[in-house]
Amino acid sequence: MPQDLPLVAPHTPGAELVVGQDGAARVRRTVLPGGVRVLTEHMPGLRSATVGAWVGVGSRDETSGHYGSTHFLEHLLFKGTTRRSAMDIAEAFDAVGGEANAATGKEHTCYYARVLDADVPMAVDVIADMVTSARLDAGELETERGVILEELAMNDDDPSDVAHEQFATAVFGDTPLGRPIGGTPQAIRSVPRDAVWEHYREHYRPETLVVTAAGGVDHDALCAQVVDALSAGGWPLDPGTAPASRRTASDAHAPTAPRELTVRRQTEQANVIVGGLCLTATDPRRFTLSVLNAALGGGMSSRLFQEIREKRGLAYSTYSFASGHADTGMFGLYAGCTPAKVDEVTALMVAELERMADAPMGAAELTRSIGQLSGGLVLGMEDSGSRMSRLGKAELVHGELLSLDESLERVRAVTAAEVQELAAELAAAPRSVVRVGPFGD
Repeated sequence: MPQDLPLVAPHTPGAELVVGQDGAARVRRTVLPGGVRVLTEHMPGLRSATVGAWVGVGSRDETSGHYGSTHFLEHLLFKGTTRRSAMDIAEAFDAVGGEANAATGKEHTCYYARVLDADVPMAVDVIADMVTSARLDAGELETERGVILEELAMNDDDPSDVAHEQFATAVFGDTPLGRPIGGTPQAIRSVPRDAVWEHYREHYRPETLVVTAAGGVDHDALCAQVVDALSAGGWPLDPGTAPASRRTASDAHAPTAPRELTVRRQTEQANVIVGGLCLTATDPRRFTLSVLNAALGGGMSSRLFQEIREKRGLAYSTYSFASGHADTGMFGLYAGCTPAKVDEVTALMVAELERMADAPMGAAELTRSIGQLSGGLVLGMEDSGSRMSRLGKAELVHGELLSLDESLERVRAVTAAEVQELAAELAAAPRSVVRVGPFGD
């Protein structure tokens, strides 16, 4: 096992960092042989823990012929390894009252489980077995192909899901970020087993793996368990291997022309989204964006909710949203309304953004928005799953781990002038529009 080397270069094999957190919690980060990174947050008094295995590969990393492979792997890793059947994996967690799941994103994939603290060694062993030794059995793959197609069909039956998927396509265009995370039905039907296997072997390696855990967890014990489990899976843990480089903004994402897309669905309500490109995940102004988002469309007191729903009664649901990636991001305004009112509602949403760009928000609105964000940050850190996820994103996305107090300080430091400046930038940017509903030609 690596020796404790406080505050050394974070990607040096054998390095360890220790950072105090809020409420007597403590985060430790160690680089294991093979470049595997392990981050834990010990939460005193908690009898459970959430463990996650993050792989720095997402849907944007798929190449031609491999489309849909990332989401396919999320399913197939639960279908059996060289040591365990699919039932063995399911029974391992059910027998201890645990929960196991996975999630695929555009830039990473995570396999995670929440268990009692005494069952953390089992969870580490099972998840590591899945990550290192998946069989990707041809018969299981064909069965799961049908399951994934049903999942996509379920999502396609939800017009709001369709609107958000099409909005990403409109904003990012014909780029990897513009493709659906789960793959298209055509891609899932056509991708062969060999392509999924190649994708798995290319991207699932020690240097791309980040293991995070939060709750009643012991860092040194977890590091030992990870090394044992990965070694049992046959992964080479070369002490000289450094972790894979983090995605950076140098992978420039070329802006695409704004688009207007209409998807015809025989629904009673129309869904509309308007917006465009926005900040990257590491942009220092992301805290300003959070305050802007809270004021514009983040709650019942937000401008969109008050103007469109409360004053005019034109929609039941309306909000704003933002998401960031390594080299770009997107920002959007959403509403669900009567099809005949789509143009009016779209104009009202844009008008509220422009009004925010024209004049700084008042002190009361700024205080309320910051308070909403601050409360949400604190409440969101009350469970081990959220803290486990925060560690993974800090390592793979942000490149820094802020304590809760540091995050709150950055939010509270946002000024009305900064919000207005960013709103003006967003209002002046090219806008894409997506409508889903019973529209004619």
